[in-house]
Amino acid sequence: MIIQMYDDSRMDEVREVVLGVLLEHGFEYDRLKDADLKDINSYYLSKDGAFFVGIDNGRVVGTAGVRKLEENMCEIRRIYLKKEYRGKGNKTDPALKKAINMYLKHGFSFVMKKDGYMYFEKRF
Repeated sequence: MIIQMYDDSRMDEVREVVLGVLLEHGFEYDRLKDADLKDINSYYLSKDGAFFVGIDNGRVVGTAGVRKLEENMCEIRRIYLKKEYRGKGNKTDPALKKAINMYLKHGFSFVMKKDGYMYFEKRF
């Protein structure tokens, strides 16, 4: 799998991955909550953010978005990976370690690990 920046030619594939994972977990499309999927450029990229896609065999298999909210605040959204790619290693361990170190370096504290997810918090 390779990670690259999103471009509009991938919009339908991104929607397919995100909505597929949502349905897998019992959630349905919500036109308000999922409005960002209609215009990823405006929601993420035009606001000093980024949107990444994981590509395997020429197809989108994962997504991740970051959007700037304020000068020192951002939101991380749309971290999705197709079921058949989860838990396979996919060369993500070094990236995960870098992300954890970044959280800790910026004052976040580890809260708990539950159901395969790690939770961090930062008090302001």
